[in-house]
Formats: sequence, structure tokens, C-alpha cells
Amino acid sequence: MQRTIIPGWLDFPDIDKPYIEQIYERREPKVSPKWIHSRVQIRIGAALDRWAGDRGDAGTELRCYLVAGEMKPSSLVPDVAYYSVERLPRELPEDERERPRIAPDIAVEVFSPGDRRRLLAQKIELYLRHGSTVVIVVDPQQRTIAFHRRNGTTTIPARGPVTVDPYDLVLDFDEIFRGF
Repeated sequence: MQRTIIPGWLDFPDIDKPYIEQIYERREPKVSPKWIHSRVQIRIGAALDRWAGDRGDAGTELRCYLVAGEMKPSSLVPDVAYYSVERLPRELPEDERERPRIAPDIAVEVFSPGDRRRLLAQKIELYLRHGSTVVIVVDPQQRTIAFHRRNGTTTIPARGPVTVDPYDLVLDFDEIFRGF
């Protein structure tokens, strides 16, 4: 894997919130999550982490740096991310694991009332353009799940167990939304 140097202007200080995402040349603050957003995020993250096992790693709010060719650099902070060991090997130097230069295999965004749909659409496009297999957008208010892939989008009600193709990952939305 070729080593990509991250330019200083993309080196975000992730100690202060709200986190800032860079979408091409624009810097956008991430919407501060409320209680339901936070609970949905942690439950999906826990389910992805259990499922990942030896095949990869899952985490929340891990910044990824998206720099390719002539395109303007971007930096996103998905609510939940899964990286396979094939795409992000555990043997990589620490900086390359801590600051991945690729989009996650699975990116999850939990839609909040303060989110802007146009901005979300740009983030989905960036994830897919930079290697994500699927971008999952969960809307807790509408109780829907949208699966975005390079060949299109499928939106379904967020109820019961849902298989995330092409993986054998099953997310149980009755459990994810338990209590609210």
C-alpha cells in the first residue's frame, strides 16, 4: 500500500467538539448528537464490533482522510466505521492505522434533525468514491435505513433483523431502537 502524507491543513485537532469535516474545500462542523443519535450510534458500533471479529475493526467517529489523484482532499468522521483487515491491515504503521487514508468498507451515518440532506449526499458520494462498499444512513425519527451502494440506494423500514449485503452482518433494529 502506498504511503500518503497528510498535508498540515488536513491535520485536524480532534480534541475539541464539534468535530470539523472537510468536504473538498469546505469545512463543515459535525452536528452535535443528541441522546437518541448517541444511543443508536453506540448500539450499531457495538453490533459491528462483535461481528467484525478477526475480519476487521469497527469504531466510532474515526476520522478518515480521502485524498486521490486530482480531486480536492476531504476528511470525514463517520458515526460508525468498519475497516476490513484486507483494506486496513493491522500491521500498518500506527499513524496509517490511526489516520486511515481510505474510506471505511462500511460507513454509518445516523441522521439528526440538524443534518443537511445535501451535505449528507456529498458525504455518501465521497465514501463510495473512496472505497466504501456500503454507506448506511439510519434515520431514527423516520425509523428508516438507507443502504447506499455504487449501483444505487435502497431504503427500508428500520424494524427487526436486517442483513447488510454483501456481508453476513445482521443488524437488529428492534434492539437498536429498544427503549425509544
